[in-house]
Amino acid sequence: MVTLLPAPPARPSVPAAPAGSVAPAGPADRALRVAPLTEDAHLAHLDERGDAGFLQYPSWAVVKEAWRSEGIGWFDANGAVVGTALVLYRKMPKVPYWFAYLPEGPVIDWADPNPQRWLAPLIEHMRARHVFTVRMGPPLAHRRWQAQTVKDAVRHGLKHLDRVTPDEIVPLGATVALRLGDLGWRTSGDGADAQPRYTFELPFEGRALDQVKAGFNQEWKRAIAKAGKAGVDIAVGGYEDLPAFFDLLQVTERRNGFRLGRELPYYQRQYRALNTEAAGRMKLYLARFEDRLLAAHTLITAGERVWYQTGASTDHGRGVRPSHALQWRMIQDVHEHGIPVYDMRGVSPVIDPDDRLFGVLRWKLGTNGRVVENLGEWEYPVQPALHKAFRAYMSIR
Repeated sequence: MVTLLPAPPARPSVPAAPAGSVAPAGPADRALRVAPLTEDAHLAHLDERGDAGFLQYPSWAVVKEAWRSEGIGWFDANGAVVGTALVLYRKMPKVPYWFAYLPEGPVIDWADPNPQRWLAPLIEHMRARHVFTVRMGPPLAHRRWQAQTVKDAVRHGLKHLDRVTPDEIVPLGATVALRLGDLGWRTSGDGADAQPRYTFELPFEGRALDQVKAGFNQEWKRAIAKAGKAGVDIAVGGYEDLPAFFDLLQVTERRNGFRLGRELPYYQRQYRALNTEAAGRMKLYLARFEDRLLAAHTLITAGERVWYQTGASTDHGRGVRPSHALQWRMIQDVHEHGIPVYDMRGVSPVIDPDDRLFGVLRWKLGTNGRVVENLGEWEYPVQPALHKAFRAYMSIR
């Protein structure tokens, strides 16, 4: 269940949330109001749209147990839900104010030429919740680079995607960025986003599965064939396999020199919460060879979207290519369910082969997908003085 913050004094201008009505966004000349939303109404809106990220589902509030949380809705003049958001709150030390975070949200009509119609009532609600800064992540793409474009840039010695002409600038993302700036919103700053600004996706674009595979580079094709010939077994595991997955994840972190900062209970809580909300929302894929677990990857499905979230593997047995075999099985399953795009999540925009993060991008490029720069996270100073202090603290932390 979503945990609400202590309610502020009642405000007559905010209607009570009606039970579960869902409708398309109303005419642009009608005012919208924001108010708390029941979990059923929240899920109904997300299911109706089908395009929201899993971080905006009520189950994510259960995963982020260190945060307080609230589901809110945008209501039109008829009382129908036309937009939603999961808001996570964290209290600022020593003062009665909160930091509010909408991960990859809100889920609203970003194509509306008047975004203030949506954002003004959001800020009003945040002010009533004693929020000093609100951070949101509009779920919009800004620029895209095809795999071949990135490979060519690497070959020519370029070091960062910012120096590479994109194959596509997404008009809506570019326009929303300008509109947010005009309304006083500012980007969170280089490297400050909590969610990956750059992601990698494999669009199917109506292609048959053999056509998708034909686009893979030779390394991927050989790896899939080798795993199949060696007899690598791929299966979908369950909750009981999470400790083994976590053991592999620790091995992966040590090998690659990074630390995600999550313990086993986090993944257990995530698995329970997401699958309680919808059976099969989170799956754990396992690759075994000669009865030994060599690799494990997690897959999350919400509406018409699918994400590869976390991968882990051992230091031994890599010669039979278990991770390639896992991804190929996951791609097959996603394709079979008619999902148009497979989101392989975060990559680094640094395209220097000597950079330690480049290996992840190089591996994903082998599927012949594309790199996406998303709009990223934006902040609004509800309480400017506290916001300035917060930004100063974050810059030296």
